[in-house]
Amino acid sequence: MTHILAIDQGTTSSRAIVFDADMTIIATAQEEFPQHFPNSGWVEHDPADLWSTTAGTCRAAIEKAGLGPQDIAAIGITNQRETTVVWDRTTGQPIHNAIVWQDRRTADFCRNLRDQGHGDMITARTGLLVDPYFSATKLKWILDHVEGSRARAARGDLLFGTVDSFLIWKLTGGAVHATDATNAARTMLYDIHKGRWSRTICDLFDIPIEMLPRVHDCAADFGTTRPDLFGRPIPILGVAGDQQAATVGQACFQPGMMKSTYGTGCFALLNTGDTAVTSHNRLLTTIAYQFDGKPTYALEGSIFVAGAVVQWLRDGLKIIRNASETQPLADMADPHQNVILVPAFVGLGAPYWNAECRGAIYGLTRNSGPAELAKAALESVGFQTRDLLEAMQADWQTTDAQPTLRVDGGMTASDWAMQFLSDIIGAPVDRPRVRETTALGAAWLAGQRAGVYPDQAGFAANWALERTFTPQMKAEIRDTRYAGWKRAVQATLSV
Repeated sequence: MTHILAIDQGTTSSRAIVFDADMTIIATAQEEFPQHFPNSGWVEHDPADLWSTTAGTCRAAIEKAGLGPQDIAAIGITNQRETTVVWDRTTGQPIHNAIVWQDRRTADFCRNLRDQGHGDMITARTGLLVDPYFSATKLKWILDHVEGSRARAARGDLLFGTVDSFLIWKLTGGAVHATDATNAARTMLYDIHKGRWSRTICDLFDIPIEMLPRVHDCAADFGTTRPDLFGRPIPILGVAGDQQAATVGQACFQPGMMKSTYGTGCFALLNTGDTAVTSHNRLLTTIAYQFDGKPTYALEGSIFVAGAVVQWLRDGLKIIRNASETQPLADMADPHQNVILVPAFVGLGAPYWNAECRGAIYGLTRNSGPAELAKAALESVGFQTRDLLEAMQADWQTTDAQPTLRVDGGMTASDWAMQFLSDIIGAPVDRPRVRETTALGAAWLAGQRAGVYPDQAGFAANWALERTFTPQMKAEIRDTRYAGWKRAVQATLSV
């Protein structure tokens, strides 16, 4: 048994990837599922879709690999973070659709919490800012709005989990209710310093602490799958939230190393070692990974819209048919136009954290068209990344030069976008040979626990570079372009 099955349950699709003993991908299966938007700013998933696509892609990937269940040593799970599921302990049936991390329905409640003076306490314990992004207020909303749920929760009949917990519950047939430290750290209910759920915060939100899963290391025993799912029980030995799994997959094991993942959103993490650095620039203090009961911390900046801006070009404006058309379209843009797109479709994340502002376009002329919009869309991701990196450098207080940024995710396939990213941040951008770093991180967590894969040092030594992008833009042009972006953001925030 030298193969590892990685489950990568994302915001728009579920994937399963089989890795061999050399951590090489030999088979992949992927299935998209519907997004539900019941109100403006609300985003939901049907938990049944999350489960059915996960189970289906796992079976398909194993079959595509030409393997049987006896060949799979372990399963690793990585998942969209913060998305909230509540289900019945006995039946396993969810009591409401999953509320997705992008959902903003609890913005007013978060504002009230801050106005009442609870923000500093919550940030001190969890490392997070009070925002609808995180799970706690989503869980409270479900308990407040699903009839009878508070009484059921008080009786111990309901369970809460992020997507990893829900999948573990389903995979094990209800035998295990667990999560890992990285997912727990994103709920706004977990004390990242004491390594336990905060009863004070649970009481503030009127959430029974008994609903919450048991918290494990990222590499740990999360139970075994039901025998009937794949033909034999397979141990689940690794779990991490998607951005932390990408940090692991990029081998960012040393303090000061940085990675940025470009999926639906963009998420940059800076490893700060055993020090939980308090941000003074509205970044998040979180757990990068945890082994042997010891957390390694990180500063994180979250951008809500990265790859989603390309989806908007396709599905909203309908100026492209698939994402690959964005780069050649951007190449056609008029170089004398300076169109700036601030993609605040669901508000702005770090370092602004404004849930109410909405997207805006600046610098339009009579000649502006699809090419200029495509270019502005790709550039918006680079500009937002620079926002994050400047905030990180200020918090980390390093005198070193801008470190190399390791990147992954779907948007990194665009050479145009990666070159602009390097240009606008003024630093090298390293794209790895294995771009599925999120799934790779989950696979390594499970594989090293199973004894199939090497330790941290061995894994880091095997990290392979595909291409480095180096800055080509003159410094004065870089600074002028970025100053224009900052003015556009301030105008958007002021509306």
